[in-house]
Amino acid sequence: MNILAINTSSYRLGIALMSDEHVIGVHETYVKINQSRRAMPAIEQLMADVQIKPAEIDRIVVAHGPGSFTGIRIGVTIAKTMAWALDVPIVGVSTLKALAYQAAAYTDQVIVPFFDARRNRVYTGAYAWKDSELIPVKDEKNIFMDEWLAELEQLNKKLVFLSPDMEIYEDTIDSTLKKRVIIPPSILHRVNPVHVALVGEMEDVQDVHTFTPEYLRLAEAEKKWQDAQEASSNE
Repeated sequence: MNILAINTSSYRLGIALMSDEHVIGVHETYVKINQSRRAMPAIEQLMADVQIKPAEIDRIVVAHGPGSFTGIRIGVTIAKTMAWALDVPIVGVSTLKALAYQAAAYTDQVIVPFFDARRNRVYTGAYAWKDSELIPVKDEKNIFMDEWLAELEQLNKKLVFLSPDMEIYEDTIDSTLKKRVIIPPSILHRVNPVHVALVGEMEDVQDVHTFTPEYLRLAEAEKKWQDAQEASSNE
């Protein structure tokens, strides 16, 4: 089975192609340039490099959030368009779960991936590796970091933290949880598109027409609009 994996959930563009569980091509960039201008050309170039034709793709996997609102929309739109045009299954993968997969092979501790959501909030969740599968220990959510750390403290376990935004919260994590904190090398703190593909092999296929991103919260403009509508209806 040939799998195309797409991750545009941050400015780190990641594309991977796998064939029968073997990685045959990866494209990653770390420049802050509009994803909408470089994602599709990157996919086309990677497919050309490994000599895979569009008709030979059997499944499309996309990181559907949380992350950058614009980036997620771009990735999901590309994945849905290709899945519909090629008539192949589409699978959405949690960006947090794909990040947690980075450490799954190295530890049996609780893995805590997170992304900065601004204003001292994070997109996060907790996972553990059991029977060759990532099992949720705590559901994914958008939460204030201090509230999240207090919640994790109740687990009374070692915690492996993963995040591309680690430098923002590392001191807070260390001071709150102290010796229970494990922070791996920096190379494990980014979402690898190959792991997006591997997680996508284990997830259920979704309907291409109803498939939507998972933001974990509304965009700021949408939240203000919703608040205004609620205020108006209460007058």
